[in-house]
Amino acid sequence: MYIKRHTKSHTLCRRCGNRAFHRQHKTCASCGYPSAKIRSYEWGLKAKRRKTTGTGRMRYLKEVSRRFKNGFRENTAAKKRSKPTAEA
Repeated sequence: MYIKRHTKSHTLCRRCGNRAFHRQHKTCASCGYPSAKIRSYEWGLKAKRRKTTGTGRMRYLKEVSRRFKNGFRENTAAKKRSKPTAEA
């Protein structure tokens, strides 16, 4: 005979959005919230691949490579580039 359960042990996590936050344990089974570090293990390579940098929007990080190329300059105007004169 099977026991019928009408309660949910996991609810939505406010950090990762998955339905993995355990209500009684008060920890997320997916990201480890409220721990400061994101939950990841060496034995879960596929899981790391799914959650790693580059799988999301990268709102800040995608601009860093362009700024690095220009030496992280700030508060300066670009030098005017004059067209080469046609002398030939």
